[in-house]
Order: sequence, then C-alpha cells, then structure tokens
Amino acid sequence: KNGIKPIIGCETYVARNGMEQMSAKEDRSGYHLILLAKNMTGYRNLVKLISLANLKGFFYTPRIDKELLKTYHEGLIACSACLGGEIPQLIMKRGEEEAIKAVEWYKSVFGEDYYLEMMDHGLPEQKQVNEVLINISKKTGVKLIATNDVHYVFKEDFEAHKILIRINTNKDDDGDLHYTGNEYLKSYDEMLSLFPDNPEALANTVEIAD
Repeated sequence: KNGIKPIIGCETYVARNGMEQMSAKEDRSGYHLILLAKNMTGYRNLVKLISLANLKGFFYTPRIDKELLKTYHEGLIACSACLGGEIPQLIMKRGEEEAIKAVEWYKSVFGEDYYLEMMDHGLPEQKQVNEVLINISKKTGVKLIATNDVHYVFKEDFEAHKILIRINTNKDDDGDLHYTGNEYLKSYDEMLSLFPDNPEALANTVEIAD
C-alpha cells in the first residue's frame, strides 16, 4: 500500500573452523555473510540457520558454518557482505586466486543466487577490494551488486550516531569508531556516483529486491 517491500534476511557469521570449534580467538565470530529469504522455503531455512546459530553455534556471537549452509541453502540469496566477509578478507590477506576458490564454493551451493557485494564508504580497503571483485565477477560469472551500510537514515544523523556509539561502548572519544559518515540511506543517484562504471551492479541489486 505504501510502496515498501519487506525483505527478510540476516547478516550471519560463518565460523572459520566450523561451528563446533569454540576455543581459539578466531572462533569468537566468523566471516560475515548476508542471507535473504526469497520465498517461504528460504524463510524457513533462514529461521533454522539462525536458531542453530544461537542454540548450537553460539560462542561470543551466534555462528553458522559451511556445512550448515549446504543443508539449509534452498530458497536463500547469499551476498558476500562487507570487508568482514570471507571474499574481501581473502582478497586482502591471501590474494585473488584464493578468493576465487571461495567464490566457486558459494556458487556451487547457491548457484545464481550468490552475489559479490561492492561497497564504498570512503575506505581505501574497499576500493582495493572492489577492483578485485570486478575481476572475479568476470572470471566466475557471479554477478556484482552495489550496497551501502545503513546505520542511520540521513547523512546529518552521523553526529547523533557517534554519540549513541559512545554511550553503547562507554567511551568518550571517536578513537575506535570505524564509521566514515557515509553509512546512511543513499539515493540511486548517490549510489550511481560511487559506481559510475558499474551500473549493472545497481541493476543487480534491484534484481534481488524483485
């Protein structure tokens, strides 16, 4: 009625060593992965994944793993997420070839419902990763999407957001904040200005919404 289409999903943590492992520091979280339900089957599988992440995989954070994804992937769209995702992490730490191996694994599970996610909040690491993601997309056939973290609606809300984070973390300065002021709800034109050479990435983002 109001032109708003709800899309149900979750940013998940994929345990690096499997969700049964709960000893090393790296087991406390995991690679970020966006999962979106495209139908009722996907919704049920998403609920199952998140329930198991909390009931069986919880170690500092609720975690799933790749074995669980293989079991409950049907009806889900997966996006490679921010710099905390497996693909960006591999690009930055181990190079393009290792990242391609991981992309091929996700492609084997999700097929055409797996997308490579480009972001640009003004961080140099994002620009570096985006260049490689474009190459990987060409080599693997996995589509690119352009997204933006939204922690507040309007650009001018950044100052209020910083205060909120200080309260939440009990800190009185911005020293540990990893925000650039660009994590707001951007318009199509603003997104196109960030990715002028990749309009297909914007179109693919709309494809997911459709």
